[in-house]
Amino acid sequence: MGPYVRILLRYGVGAVIGYQIGDQLSNDPDVVTVATVAATAAVGVATEFAYHLARKFGWER
Repeated sequence: MGPYVRILLRYGVGAVIGYQIGDQLSNDPDVVTVATVAATAAVGVATEFAYHLARKFGWER
């Protein structure tokens, strides 16, 4: 997942701030780690929300 986060950081920050700053942030291991943890947490929350909806509407088996 780290390479994908690095790519997203590079394009996202590069579009807003500029290529030079984006390159520095995407090569910073701390920034990549924080972004990876945030992305993992977002996927977990989305999964739990989908499960909540499945239980609410009777879609679970």
